[in-house]
Amino acid sequence: MWITNNRLSIGSITAKPGERVEDYITVGSLPDGTPVRLPVVLINGKHGDKTLYLQSISDGDELNGIAVIHEVIRKISPEHLRGRIIAVPIVNFHAFHAQQAHSPVDQMKMNRCFPGKSDGTSSERIAHRLFNGLVQQSDYCIDLHQGGIDPMIDEVRVRVSRNHPQHEACLALARTFGIGYIFDKKGPKGQLAQAAPEVGIPTIDPELGGCRGWNPASIEKGVRGVLNVLKHFGFIDGDPEIPGQQVVIDRFVTLLSNRGGFVHYKANLYDCVEVYQPIAEICDAFGHPQETIRAPENGIFWSHPGYPIVATGASVGKIGIPIQHI
Repeated sequence: MWITNNRLSIGSITAKPGERVEDYITVGSLPDGTPVRLPVVLINGKHGDKTLYLQSISDGDELNGIAVIHEVIRKISPEHLRGRIIAVPIVNFHAFHAQQAHSPVDQMKMNRCFPGKSDGTSSERIAHRLFNGLVQQSDYCIDLHQGGIDPMIDEVRVRVSRNHPQHEACLALARTFGIGYIFDKKGPKGQLAQAAPEVGIPTIDPELGGCRGWNPASIEKGVRGVLNVLKHFGFIDGDPEIPGQQVVIDRFVTLLSNRGGFVHYKANLYDCVEVYQPIAEICDAFGHPQETIRAPENGIFWSHPGYPIVATGASVGKIGIPIQHI
């Protein structure tokens, strides 16, 4: 048992009630034998029996999540916390240092490796250590992401099917996060937001925009989302800031170009668009319009590439559909 006499322990790292501890866990070694270490923050409140697990940088180039964790743990004091927080700011060590999504050691995405394997590849072993040693101590789990480096709206993902025993709990957690937009669709095998619910832990996968480096607006929404969860479930005092109505979608339509050229957008992210509405115009090297890309269905303009140049058959963006409200 990890929690004994109200002490929160991760290996040799222990936080007593009313204590905050920052340390590292070793999850492997580099070719020269240097240990591979992940930072871990344990905040153990004096009272309460629930635990929230937070992690970020499952993909090494998605930095908004670590900024969210930094801000949240600055705000939370063990004296005022009812329950416990386990936070891992950097999960994918190798990808983070390479500034890319996939680990350069095994070419895998960490968020396709959960619950991991004790004798698997580097990413699978790290996932196994985190899942079995940290995640399974929690009652709620938030895996902070962003949509890579390409612009997209701020949203939260529920990654279990609608007939899953934990679906309603995951959807409720997504709504409590309160970012306003939810993608409710079973995800690929190996995602933490799919693996943790398999062992009874409601989990969400916030996608905090898309950018290179930091996006202050997305980070602010992520911080508010985590604090909403902490307030709603009684970890800290305060009223969560949850929108009265939130948008839910369950699929994307990709908009493809028929002509190569330069993309000039006629719609903005977050726009509610109607069928046949112009979304983008493709121009040639002289700036002359060659094609107008239109919405094939009603929906929300959800994301688009960051570089406004396309070849024939390339994506110019995605529309989220259908629009439902909860």
